[in-house]
Amino acid sequence: MRKISSAALFAITILFFASCQKGIDDTVTTPPGDSTGSQTPSADDLIKDTVLLICQDVYLWNTQIPASFDARSYESPEDEMIAIRQFSHETGFADPVDRFSFAVKQDEWDNVSTGVAEDFGMSIFFNTPTDLRVKFAEIASPSGMAGIKRGWQIIKINGNSQIDTSEATINRIVDAVFYSESTSFTFKKPDGSETAITLHAGTYQTHPIFADSVYTVNGKQVGYLALNSFLGDTTAIYTEFARIFSNFQSKNVSEVIVDLRYNGGGYVSMAEKLANYLAPVASNNQVMYTETFNANYTNYNTTALYKKLGTVNAGKIYFIVSDNTASASELLINALKPFVEEKLVGPAYNTNGKPVGFFPIPVGDWYTFPISFKTVNKDGYGNYFDGFTIDHPTWDGLDKDWGDTEENCLHSVLTYIQTGIFGYADNGPGNISNSVVSKNVRAINKKIQSRTAFTGAVAKEKFR
Repeated sequence: MRKISSAALFAITILFFASCQKGIDDTVTTPPGDSTGSQTPSADDLIKDTVLLICQDVYLWNTQIPASFDARSYESPEDEMIAIRQFSHETGFADPVDRFSFAVKQDEWDNVSTGVAEDFGMSIFFNTPTDLRVKFAEIASPSGMAGIKRGWQIIKINGNSQIDTSEATINRIVDAVFYSESTSFTFKKPDGSETAITLHAGTYQTHPIFADSVYTVNGKQVGYLALNSFLGDTTAIYTEFARIFSNFQSKNVSEVIVDLRYNGGGYVSMAEKLANYLAPVASNNQVMYTETFNANYTNYNTTALYKKLGTVNAGKIYFIVSDNTASASELLINALKPFVEEKLVGPAYNTNGKPVGFFPIPVGDWYTFPISFKTVNKDGYGNYFDGFTIDHPTWDGLDKDWGDTEENCLHSVLTYIQTGIFGYADNGPGNISNSVVSKNVRAINKKIQSRTAFTGAVAKEKFR
């Protein structure tokens, strides 16, 4: 690959500062033309060159990228970013720790980040190799407006009742659920009745708060909040946070259950907001987390302090999690750990393991997301690339709706609060996501998950 001038590197540095301070910059910044007299590189090559320069500058492990790395040998910035991941070695880990850096077209990211979607708004999960369930239905989406609920069983798709985890069947299912303009479904509801619904893809605003409630357990008031991501319309979500915690406060909630089982992360600022509601009063003005960059950007290292919101003073917080619980969700758990007693319950043995984050940096019509910072909590802990160990692995209650006290994960926590012993062990239908007994189901669900979820922490400096 041709050598890029120092002026180009300076331009990329300015681009990074702009992305941190001023929001998305629509200007395209690319390296200057080749002055050696050789053939002028294509626009695609210049974009890939620029992506590499950005990584050499802002990537957390930038000094590990070899000088021989050939950006133009990759099909796209997306493939290039995947290749960059191999240069992320951390002491104590045999394999590269970066599984997250990526690139995406700007229009795709703009929709994801603001919570605007255009599909059925329904996600699915295999409960067993022949039992396909609705994992969730977005409230404002075509599926939500049709009244479809989590836990409904899908027994026919476009009239075809073959539901299994063979490759041909799963490809047909994924295409029908996630890539079709119109699909007919037959559902079996929890009461055993069946209903046929034809869904048509539509545009809607996602709403990551799936449920909230307060339960009375042994005389204690226990708050419950199910949050599917830290992305979306922050103004609307913060209004909901205020309503929910005002209700918790009015009912004297003393313990809280936070359901993050499918939450792949999002805005650090949103996780910070929720942490300020959840943290005990004693945490006020103490360290929430410290964010550090590579040696080129130590002036961006910051420490966030707790600014307690509301008066809910939970002595214990129970997190319902899985191996899809990542990034900003794990940041929330880690930041609260020095201040409250935590228990983790859910359908996995560890959370995802992403103590790092990134910014969207524009390059042509792409955004590139190189891992750029890591976080540690008040006690300096943050190298959880293997995830947090889950205290009570138990199967995902895919047969019940959000907030149902008989839903397996929630029931397990409520039983613990009542008796000191978790309800239901790892003896369900085998849908614990990293369990040997569910290897086939896990492989299929991972395929579905990869099509439908974002895993990341987007630094708060980028989005206000």
